[in-house]
Amino acid sequence: MSAHGNVDLGHTVAGWTGTAVAVVGLSVLGLSVVTVSPPLALLGAGLGVLAALTTWWLHLAGWGKPTGPRPESEWSWRVRDRTALRGHPHCLGCRLAGRRPEGRRILAAPEARVNASTAGDRAAA
Repeated sequence: MSAHGNVDLGHTVAGWTGTAVAVVGLSVLGLSVVTVSPPLALLGAGLGVLAALTTWWLHLAGWGKPTGPRPESEWSWRVRDRTALRGHPHCLGCRLAGRRPEGRRILAAPEARVNASTAGDRAAA
């Protein structure tokens, strides 16, 4: 048993890869501060952006974790998330990629908004 108890900590390929790239980026950024090197600072900042994009891409490819707890059989970092291709509910990364869980609309269709507003006008008249 671990020190954290029996919980899903979300260790995934996306998480570990993004963390590794971010640590390298922060190390380069720290080195740029010590050496007062603007090119190294830009490289470190670029690696930070690359870490975020890599993590996002791996999440969308199914190597991340959906929102919320997972069954214990899926806690291993080697288990791929098969629901990622459809999109996760309440997931900013999936929404930014244009993925919406099936059966759920984020915004109403334009004609539904028009019908709802005209229905309110008719009720007031």
